[in-house]
Order: sequence, then structure tokens, then C-alpha cells
Amino acid sequence: MRRKQKRLLQAVGLGLVALLFLPNVGLWSLYRERQLEGAGGSSNVDSQVALVRHKDEYVNDKVLGKKDWHDNEYIRQDHDRIGNGEQGKPFPMTDADRVEQAYRENGFNIYVSDKISLNRSLPDIRHTNCKNKLYTAKLPNTSVIIPFHNEGWSSLLRTVHSVLNRSPPELIAEIVLVDDFSDKDHLKKRLEDYMVNFPKVRIVRTKKREGLIRTRMLGASVAIGEVITFLDSHCEANVNWLPPLLDRIAQNRKTIVCPMIDVIDHDHFGYETQAGDAMRGAFDWEMFYKRIPIPPELLNSDPSEPFESPVMAGGLFAVDKKWFWELGGYDPGLEIWGGEQYEISFKVWMCGGRMEDAPCSRVGHIYRKYVPYKVPAGVSLHSMFLQNLKRVAEVWMDEYAEYIYQRRPDYRHLSPGDVASQKELRTKLNCQNFKWFMSKVAWDLPKYYPPVEPPAAAWGEVTV
Repeated sequence: MRRKQKRLLQAVGLGLVALLFLPNVGLWSLYRERQLEGAGGSSNVDSQVALVRHKDEYVNDKVLGKKDWHDNEYIRQDHDRIGNGEQGKPFPMTDADRVEQAYRENGFNIYVSDKISLNRSLPDIRHTNCKNKLYTAKLPNTSVIIPFHNEGWSSLLRTVHSVLNRSPPELIAEIVLVDDFSDKDHLKKRLEDYMVNFPKVRIVRTKKREGLIRTRMLGASVAIGEVITFLDSHCEANVNWLPPLLDRIAQNRKTIVCPMIDVIDHDHFGYETQAGDAMRGAFDWEMFYKRIPIPPELLNSDPSEPFESPVMAGGLFAVDKKWFWELGGYDPGLEIWGGEQYEISFKVWMCGGRMEDAPCSRVGHIYRKYVPYKVPAGVSLHSMFLQNLKRVAEVWMDEYAEYIYQRRPDYRHLSPGDVASQKELRTKLNCQNFKWFMSKVAWDLPKYYPPVEPPAAAWGEVTV
């Protein structure tokens, strides 16, 4: 009898628990849906998302809400624009546009740039899969850092306009224009007056000529965003360029992510992809930047997915702000310009991070006809560049630096400056050695650029 009473009491208890609990399941589901909506989810995105699991070990094993970040209305308006230079087409140049004076101060044709709209449209040359990709619904915001020195008016403004036009507003914490002691009138009060119309843009100025590297560092030091995104001052951000960068950092804050860098012609400003498009960044043993094919082992069935790259091309990338400073930022001993892409690339890989290129993020960049930089009197830009390379080699490349010196004996006699603090940083961060980098990250590089040149297949004298 007691056993029956006990079972009856258990059944009644379970019934009461069910009455209390089941209604709250519905309330929790409703709360969860509204939380996703509040994070920016759209009505056509499921409120419950399947577990995200990639082969990449760095992806957190948790459920992430996804959304479509495309601004379809702006994309439609862009598509309908017509005029010279629109859709990234070459500007129809006349003989008057081709004079040397047009290139003298910027290394690209500023006459043509001035005749193209600051809001010009660009062709969407992404892989088709990019148009349907969903990214994390709650992404970190970013400070976009744009250093400049005597930049052309229209090329600088077009950079700013493209970022504002093609970025979700909630993801742009600010745009920081960092003036490296420019002396052009249009970059003084006129620029300040113009940017009053754009509350998210602020201007920071150096007190003396610092060079590109330390100017970027100044911008990073005042950034308020969770992520720092570095761009050059003569770029054009393409459609939906920002979410693919921030998404990878949201999944792993120690990832540096680079956009695909397209080419804006320095003559007619036509916009097109680089030859070969998606390739891994590399270097030869004279420290010249190279691009090599993605090896079959790293090829993804979806070509629009991010891929690992040993070395970045230059100064266009996004990085978690805290991680950037944990790495020590750029080496402050690097002067003016050159070598910094190797320094930050080696450092992130060897010290516990990773670097990727994101095919769905595309940014056009003007590759100058020549370098118009002014440097302090008595300083050679070329010698400064070589000294920077020597410094990077001495700090990060260990015994592999010898392969560089064998090809460039003149490097041996260059002074890298005091590298003690940088080597202490390596030790503090418990970084891997360069042999690890070559065997685990850039393992495919020797196939194209072997450290030791193979012996000649044949030799002799050719007689006619």
C-alpha cells in the first residue's frame, strides 16, 4: 500500500513540474528569438542555427546566430550608376590627361581621379558564393585607420566615401585619418571643414614626419573600436567588404584577416582583379614579396572560404585591437616604410596567432607609377628599406637569415639598430622559431623559392 502511495505522489510531483516548466520553455524560446533580433538578425534568418563546426580547430564550438549583412538597396543603386569611371571602368583619357604633371605629386594620375565621382560604383567581382554567405549576427565594431602624407584630395576622399558607403554603419566605430605631417593646403583646414559632415571621421596629425609605420601606430593608439582595420589612403572598399573580415576575428580573436587586394590602374583608374587572384603571400630569399598558388592540401571545395597565408601583401588588414597590442604592434624601430608586412606576419604566426585572406572581402588599391614620398634630407628611402629588412631578419628569421645574406652580401654590413627589446618580446610571448614557421606555415614556399639554389642541370659553352 505504501509503495502505491509513493508512486502516486511521484506521478503528482512530475505533473506539477511539467506544469511549471513547459510554459517557460516557450517563454525562453521567445526570449531567445528576440535576443537574436536585437543583435541584428533579420526576419529571413532562422532564429535557431545549427552548430557551426568547421575543420579549422580555432572555431569556437558554440551556436552562433547568422545574418545577411548585404545592403541590397545600396547595391541596386550602385548597379544603376552611369558615367565616366562608373562600374570601375577605365576613364576615357585625352592627351591633356596624360601629362607628367598629373603624376608628379602622387605617383598616379590625379587629373583623372578628380574627374571621377567620389561615390563611384565598382563591379562586384567576388565569387558567386559570396553573395549568399551569412556571417555572425553580432560582430565586433572597428576603427578604420587611414594614414596619409600629401595624399591627393579626390583619392583620399574616395577612400573614405567607399568605406562609409559600403560598410554596415553599426560596424564602423570611427574612421581615423592620420596625417603624417602633410604640407598641402587641401589637407589642412579644407579637409577638416569637409569632414565635419561625417561625424564618424576624425583627423589626427603627427608633429613631425614619422613615416608610414609609426603613423599607423599612432592611429592604432587612439582607436576606440574593438578591431583595428588598416587601409591605405588610395583605396576603394568594395561591396560587403567588412563582415568577412570581422567574422573571422569574432571566431578567433588571434586571427589577422586580409582582404583580396584588387588593382586600380594608376593611369585610367580601371578596377580589376590581380593576376591569379587568390594566392598565398610569400617571399624570395632577397626578401621580395611573392605570390604562390594555394597548394592542393589547403584548397577548399568552396573557393570563397578564407585560406591561410604565410605573409600579407602590405598594409590592408583587420586585427583585434587587444591582440595587436599584445603582439607589441609594429616594431617601432622600423623606419618610414618597408618590411613591416614581414614583421607583423612572422610575429602573428610564430607567437600563437594565424593569418588568413578572405576572398569575399575585396578592396581596390592604386599601385603607384613611382614612389613620390618625401624623406628627411640626407636619408635614402632605399637604404632605409634595406635596413628594415635586415632588422626583420635579425629579429625573426634565426639561422634562415643567412640564406638572405648569401644572396645579398651587402645586407651583412647594414645596421639593424638595437634589436634587444624585440628579441625580449619574442621570449616574453614564447614565440616559435623560424624553422617552425617554414615547416608548419610556409612549408610550400621552398618549392618555388628554395633557400639553397639547386645545382644547374647543365653547363658549358654555346658556340655558333
